[in-house]
Amino acid sequence: MRKVFLVEDSPAVLSRLREFLASAAGAEVVGDASTSACAIPAILDSSPDLVFVDLNLAEGSGFDVLRALCPRLPGVDFYMLSNFDAEPYRQLAARLGAKGYFDKSKDLQRVRDLVAARADHLTH
Repeated sequence: MRKVFLVEDSPAVLSRLREFLASAAGAEVVGDASTSACAIPAILDSSPDLVFVDLNLAEGSGFDVLRALCPRLPGVDFYMLSNFDAEPYRQLAARLGAKGYFDKSKDLQRVRDLVAARADHLTH
């Protein structure tokens, strides 16, 4: 079972992500947060395998989460979510340790597919 943590401040997007991930066999959402200050300790406490972090949060940013946790959790795969599909954001996310960058307006199915593929990899 792949444990997934979601950092997203939009209730609608969070609900949609949870819905997509519920259909990914072998995936379990172990928590969520809407601010960087809440996300950092919650991620440390929940020991997820994958973390999806929104760029713009209600308070703080996804970059704050990446800066604080990627160096401390090298075995966790972090992915950035954003409505801003600009190359400078992608590059900064990658420099801070994100394994990928997804545009929320068109890539949520790809998030589900990635999680399903990672979970399937564990069973084979």
